[in-house]
Amino acid sequence: MLKSLPGPIRSGLSLVLLALNTLFWCLWLFIMAALKALVPLPAWRRGCSRVLNAIAEGWIWGNNLNQKITSSTRWDVKGTDALEPSQWYLVLANHQSWVDILVLQRIFHRKIPFLKFFIKKELFWFPILGQAWWALDFPFIKRYSKAKLQKKPHLRGKDLAITRKACEKFRHIPISVMNFVEGTRFTLKKHDQQQSPYSHLLRPKAGGIASVLYAMGDRIHRILDVTIVYPGGVQSFWALLCGNIREIKVRVRSLPVGPELIGDFNNDEGFRQRFQQWLNNLWEEKDRSIEEMMSC
Repeated sequence: MLKSLPGPIRSGLSLVLLALNTLFWCLWLFIMAALKALVPLPAWRRGCSRVLNAIAEGWIWGNNLNQKITSSTRWDVKGTDALEPSQWYLVLANHQSWVDILVLQRIFHRKIPFLKFFIKKELFWFPILGQAWWALDFPFIKRYSKAKLQKKPHLRGKDLAITRKACEKFRHIPISVMNFVEGTRFTLKKHDQQQSPYSHLLRPKAGGIASVLYAMGDRIHRILDVTIVYPGGVQSFWALLCGNIREIKVRVRSLPVGPELIGDFNNDEGFRQRFQQWLNNLWEEKDRSIEEMMSC
């Protein structure tokens, strides 16, 4: 019934439901985060972290339900059947829109552990959600321009140090570490500026995921290579609320974590070159997959 409502009414209703769902779960999230902070015992904090992740899963469930009752988007998803919520995963995906995050949360809900991704430090101040991400131990990183790094070379490697520190927290409870390895959303302007060798992707950045594997290689169960395609063209978050995204295609490949993927990316030049080449090859395959998904 709700799907038959006019687009503006349906989008407004969807936005209200999204806001109410967020406020409801964030209330419990902040209460539990305060309880976690009050008692500095490792066992207590690990238990609180499990509860916090469960609360976040409840929020995702509400968002997914909202999408199902207000949107008629057709979902074409393959490759998620053999996943286990009790394992650790490193999730890699192409990045085109804020919608990508909702897509990932929907297709992996209760199939793998709760997704945690690296967030720009400035987003901590995003109302409610920024503080919720902090309460859930999402790692906040600050990106520096090449010009600033040239002026202040001591800042070089700060992001990787934050990555390693965050991974220490991730070792005790099964989670899925999410990384958009392009570092930013795809646009034709960025594609041209980078002179990217791929038709549908930006150049992948290897340092972050190499650091995750170096810190957690004995924990990461599999790498999930996720390819997201919007056959009707990349759309905004508002377009999703309005029901204007007619179809979303997702393909998931599960890859092994072999010893050749674990090494010191910062200090081992040979490993750095091999790892970057492995990622470049993965991106070439993803680029071909996107072409095939768009043509059928």
